[in-house]
Amino acid sequence: MLFSFENFALDCERRELRAHGAIVPVEPQVFDLLVYLIENRDRVVSKDDLIAAVWGGRIVSDSTLDSRINAVRKALGDSGGRQRFVRTIARKGHRFVGEVDATPKTDGAAAASRPTLNQEVHFCTASDGVRIAYALAGQGPPLVKAANWLNHLEYDWQSPIWSHLLHELASRYQLIRYDERGNGLSDWDVADISFEAFVRDLESVVEATKLKRFALLGISQGCAVSIVYAIRHPERVSHLVLYGGFARGRTRRDPDHSKTLLSIVEQGWGKENPAFRQFFTSLFFPDGTPEQMQWFNDLQQMTTSTENALRIMRATGELDISDLLPQVKVPTLVLHCRNDAAVMFDEGRRLAAGIPGAKFVTLESRNHLVLESEPAWEKFSSEMTAFLAT
Repeated sequence: MLFSFENFALDCERRELRAHGAIVPVEPQVFDLLVYLIENRDRVVSKDDLIAAVWGGRIVSDSTLDSRINAVRKALGDSGGRQRFVRTIARKGHRFVGEVDATPKTDGAAAASRPTLNQEVHFCTASDGVRIAYALAGQGPPLVKAANWLNHLEYDWQSPIWSHLLHELASRYQLIRYDERGNGLSDWDVADISFEAFVRDLESVVEATKLKRFALLGISQGCAVSIVYAIRHPERVSHLVLYGGFARGRTRRDPDHSKTLLSIVEQGWGKENPAFRQFFTSLFFPDGTPEQMQWFNDLQQMTTSTENALRIMRATGELDISDLLPQVKVPTLVLHCRNDAAVMFDEGRRLAAGIPGAKFVTLESRNHLVLESEPAWEKFSSEMTAFLAT
């Protein structure tokens, strides 16, 4: 369904809000709230209605709900005083009061709202029965991106942190990426969350897409998974790109810091107060804008549960594939940000030094993932494009 009101268009399928044709950045939870209000515009929706629909019935404070309603209004240029689109009815709830034109997405409507690039989400089944979600986007030589901490196929595609990278890759290649077990659109309730299971998830996606030979991109924890896959299946990997990665998990290289992070997750991941998740955000994106930081705060909680966040961190923290690095036989490019606080620069150097013939590129950034506004983004893009063209 495509909802139009005044100068806005809300595309539920693409999860996009546009004003005068330009995308308006909206946090995932705020987007879901706006959709629910518009879909139920014929009535006043209560706090309980909103919590059940948007938060899945979790306990949510009045202040949290109010802040999300205010965020909806802000995205629409509205306010609590004007209430041009969202009206608050005291002690009753809220109602969307804008004049809405709801149009089923025919081919014409879809073409008008669709961005240049589209993605398709599918599912495959790993060897132990776990359902893994994967997405296809773009055309050209195949490029598989291994999963990392943490992914969500739908939210990452529109995220102000991830979208520039994903859309750039999909504009040049057929981009295949997936949500590993325990997070995103893949199964959360799983018996096995381990490094070996992460490798099997990648193998399952490759088999499901029937790829014979492709370039492989690993980011952060996805680097170790990609390395092991390339060692086991060298005939399938044409190029290996490792970005912000490590061969030794955090528990192996800094056990005290790992213990602190695990404690922070255990105490605060599921809480509405984002202070605990903000600690991770500050590690990964110290130079992010307030909007980018808020996205990452929300995405962490929405992408996985507290229990799974802990299980994934423990599985990744314990890995050490240092002795396997000399077995990599495919052309390899290693990129790492010089002042990365999430994964120290020396870990990237170790990867490059351990893999025979690997090319190492330094990116001048403090962020774990280079943001689109940084000069280092152009260097990352050009280096990767040139490498994959060889």
